[in-house]
Formats: sequence, C-alpha cells, structure tokens
Amino acid sequence: MKFWHYILKRKIENIFIFPFIIIGRLIAFFSPLKKEYHIFFFFPFYHTGGAEKVHALITQATRNKNCIIYFTRKSVDDNFKNDFEKSGCDIKDISAFTDNKWLYFFNLIYRGIITGYINNQTHKPVVFNGQCNFAYKISPWVNKHIKQIELIHSFNTFSWIRIPFIPFIYKTVMISKVRIGNHLDQYKNIQVPATYNYRITYICNGIQLPRQTVTKSFNDPLRVLYVGRGTSEKRVHLVAAIAAAVQNKNTQITFTIVGDVEGVIPNHLKEYCIIKGNITNENELARLYQESHILLITSNTEGFPLVVMEAMAYCCAIVATPVGDLPVHVQQENGFITSTIDAEKVVDEMTQYILQLANDKLQLEVMSKNNIEYAREHFGIDIFNKKYQDLIV
Repeated sequence: MKFWHYILKRKIENIFIFPFIIIGRLIAFFSPLKKEYHIFFFFPFYHTGGAEKVHALITQATRNKNCIIYFTRKSVDDNFKNDFEKSGCDIKDISAFTDNKWLYFFNLIYRGIITGYINNQTHKPVVFNGQCNFAYKISPWVNKHIKQIELIHSFNTFSWIRIPFIPFIYKTVMISKVRIGNHLDQYKNIQVPATYNYRITYICNGIQLPRQTVTKSFNDPLRVLYVGRGTSEKRVHLVAAIAAAVQNKNTQITFTIVGDVEGVIPNHLKEYCIIKGNITNENELARLYQESHILLITSNTEGFPLVVMEAMAYCCAIVATPVGDLPVHVQQENGFITSTIDAEKVVDEMTQYILQLANDKLQLEVMSKNNIEYAREHFGIDIFNKKYQDLIV
C-alpha cells in the first residue's frame, strides 16, 4: 500500500469519527481544564519497561508545573509511576476510557475531549507522543499551528501505525541511527514525499551515570547478567539456553536474570539461572550491575536498549545480537556482537564468547574499563536533557 492510500483511508475514517469529535468538543467546552498547560505528554504505560523509563526521563528533563501527562493504556504494574511523578507534571490515567474495546466509542469521544483541551489553550502548547496510538489518532484534530512531536524507539508496528499521521508531525525523534535508515527505506518504498525525511532527528538516550568510581574484581568467577522484559522479541529463553551450555563446561560462571520472565524460561533450564524478577529499587539494580561482568542481549529486534548504557556505565562487557544500534556502540574493544540473530547460532556464539572471557580475564578487564569511558562520553543525562529541552521547551 502506497502513502496516498494510507492518507485516503485516514480521511475516510475521520468522516465517521467526526460526530464523536463534536460530542467530545462540547464536553471539553462545558468542562474545561482548570489550568493552562504548556506541554501535553501522551504515553501508553507507566509499568516496567525500557521505553517507559526513557519516557519518564523526558518528562523530568522538561519538568514544568504546566505540563500534563496522559496514560492511555492499562499498565500491568505501577513501578515507574513514581518516576513520572518526579517530573512535577499533572498525571491523568484515561485508560479506563481509551483502552476498552467493548466501549470503544469512549475512545472516539475522548479524542474530541482531549483535542478540545489542547486547542483551547490560551498560549500555544506542544504535544509530545511517546509511541502512543491514541496520540496518533488525535493528531488530525489538533490545530495545525500546534507543534506535535513523536518519539520512535525502534522499527516496529508503530512504524506503520504512524504513516497516515506523519503530515501532522512537526518533528520525529528516533534513538537509533540504524532505525532512521530503516524508516527512510520504508518512506522510499511506499512513496512518502522526501520532505518528510528532514523531520527526523536523532537523540540518543541518556542515563544518570554512577556518582562514585566503579570498582570491580576480575579475579572472581564470571557473573553474567540479563535485565529486561520477558516479551517475545527479547528471547530470554536463549539466555537460559546459553547458561546451560556454558555451565556444562564451566560451573563457576553464574547467570542472573532480572525482569518478569518466569513464564518464558523452560522449566528444564531454570536450574541454570538465578531469576530475580522485577527490581524497581535503583540501588539494588546498581549493585547487580556492579557485581556482574557481562551483560547479555539476545533480542531479535531493538533500537538501543537503556540497559546497555547502564551496564557499560557499571563496567560490564557487552555480548549482544546485531540489532538496532548495538553494532554502532559495541565494538571489539568493549564487547562482542554475534554474526546473526539466528537463535541456534546466537546460543553457540555467545557461549563461546563467555567462555573466552572467562579464560582471558585481561581481555575482559580491558573491555569493561573501555565501556566506562564510552558511557561517560556518550550517555550522560545532561546531554540528553539539553537536547530534549531545546526540542520541546
């Protein structure tokens, strides 16, 4: 389907949606917001996740009492809600109305309510969309003079959801140079006008670097770490398979898995892993990074995971698949990238890399220390904050 087909489909859909927009606008008129807002943030969730952590950091970077955050999907936990609250923004969870397929007309009416609020602001606000389907759906109904900014983490379903709405987007932020290339190829293939290419900008994610000097013993048995969700693209079962293969040759090497992964690791492989579950305490997670020597990424797709930055800052070598911007940041001097994302080869190659580092502690130490310097140069939160402040505020 070509770009003009997406545009035509959206315009036809909007004809049927228009009456619900009018109802919502009337509700917004008779029940207006109690204050003016400079930034309207839209995010799907506040539960545990790398994207959610980045979203919270963005709200903190642009912190302003005249900002409001809308969450539009039901979150499975509230682990990161406090991180959003630190921004000082007002927070509204409207998922009861916008994430109910049995009462979908509420979603349509809320498109009118929210855009009524946005358009009725005395001073021109900014709309920021963090991979939020609802925010794309309201974009045609936002006044054209209001800037709409979107954030894309990877090349995924949102890369297609957003296509009918890119004429309304003032600026597109992407966190991966490789994914920018993927999107430009997509634009070319479906004949998106070249003018939209120049709306894409690159902002690398950032982290709060450790305040104290990181020290690590390389004489101890290797500790391998995985931190992340248990969703299908992360392929956590491969971490467990690698653990089994490694420990069949070296029982001293331990594998720790952090995240909600219990249901995705086969029972016969659980004995090879220390499964911690979700960890929301930052000090506890920092301690695990500091105790570990290697971080594993077994995903079949990524942008650039925040956990890689955190592990680098805590002196961990990286062993990862060649997805997203991982090959950009992980080179021979600070880790290993597998030759493919093929599951069987990933298990085999990562097993060999881990055993190699177990037998060559000097190489491991050099890689680990190189990562600290790399993190300081590229991932500091101050750089991240300044770029988002310049973009949004």
